[in-house]
Amino acid sequence: MAHQRIELFPLSSVLFPGGHLNLRIFEPRYLDLIQRCLKSGEPFGVVALTAGGEVRQRGEGEGFVQEAFEMLGTLAHIDHCERPQPGLLQIRCTGGQRFALDKSGCLPHGLWVGEGQLLPDDAAVPVPEDLQQVSRQLQLLLSQFEQAVAAEDLPLQPPYHWNDCGWLANRWCELLPLQQSQKQRLLALDNPLLRLELVADLLEQVGR
Repeated sequence: MAHQRIELFPLSSVLFPGGHLNLRIFEPRYLDLIQRCLKSGEPFGVVALTAGGEVRQRGEGEGFVQEAFEMLGTLAHIDHCERPQPGLLQIRCTGGQRFALDKSGCLPHGLWVGEGQLLPDDAAVPVPEDLQQVSRQLQLLLSQFEQAVAAEDLPLQPPYHWNDCGWLANRWCELLPLQQSQKQRLLALDNPLLRLELVADLLEQVGR
């Protein structure tokens, strides 16, 4: 599988394939990145921070606090962009393919760039009968959200794939009150049925 260069946006969150992400962009390194992506139509890579912050911070002396992040992330495709004022972009993105980095480096102006491989999309695996309740619970939760918020603000957006293990597991991963490290481990699983089985276990724990 061919390696490719991926410009990175480390965040204090995990983006799942098919998930939605809203960002306010004001740092010069990311304004440049997003403007290039808008011009080229290319996605950028979201990786979960393990050290440092989303906004570049100065440390002691003249340097910056070192950022560190997971080496497995998700491509983010920009769906919509607004420019409410000079030096500020508001974007809405959708998660695409996962990727695994072999190496990464920080450019002089602070932008991280990695080199790695795109991972295959989840196989289409129907939700087995013993996990259908997990799908019904999510549909019920969505109906409750629909009564409370506007359609564009719903945490789940169409198209809905209620009978697909990977899609269903990913949406629950976004909604459940999990630690970032737990979400990262679930993102890294290549087997969508196993991911959904683990989500079902987590739902039982939350219920208890």
